[in-house]
Amino acid sequence: MTMMKNWVAYYDSNHSIYVNARHRDVHYAQLADAIVSYIPTRTAAVLDYGCGEALHADRVAAAAGRLTLAEAGPAVRGRLIERFKENPKIVVISTDRAATMLSQSYDMVIFHSVSQYLTREEFDHTATLFHRMLQPNGLLVVGDVVPPDASAVSDTWALLRFGWQDGFLCAAIAGLNTYVFFRLLAAANEGGAHAL
Repeated sequence: MTMMKNWVAYYDSNHSIYVNARHRDVHYAQLADAIVSYIPTRTAAVLDYGCGEALHADRVAAAAGRLTLAEAGPAVRGRLIERFKENPKIVVISTDRAATMLSQSYDMVIFHSVSQYLTREEFDHTATLFHRMLQPNGLLVVGDVVPPDASAVSDTWALLRFGWQDGFLCAAIAGLNTYVFFRLLAAANEGGAHAL
């Protein structure tokens, strides 16, 4: 299984990367507003590739001519279809289907928080796909690229600041405590297994 397929399976499962519903909602609201700020025209054709739950994609669609949400995870894709079935400006497709779209189909492609999960070969393949799909003057927006040497301390502080600013600080602290507890428990179990 490729690195990307492992991450798709994880994000398509019932995972807990958000400390609560407020954290999840604020994250997607801020992301949608950031994407809107890049949309070149009100008639732009926009592709959000690897869009995840895209809770506020309706905000993006309102600022564009049409929005295509491409998601690899079938469970997430099913929720997207249900969530946006009444919005005529939003189409939900698989990433495999996106790869078959006509050349120069989009004015803008969003590639947010996906690139770090790709191998070099997968990234090269995806970049070539975007080059084909974008108009000659099209815009590729790559966001939330986590460097391989990112510090857990800086991530922790970022979560706590985000929680403080947006009303879920207590949940963020509880989530961090749970994470640390389970990491310590896993380490203890690994140590015990090695001792046997």
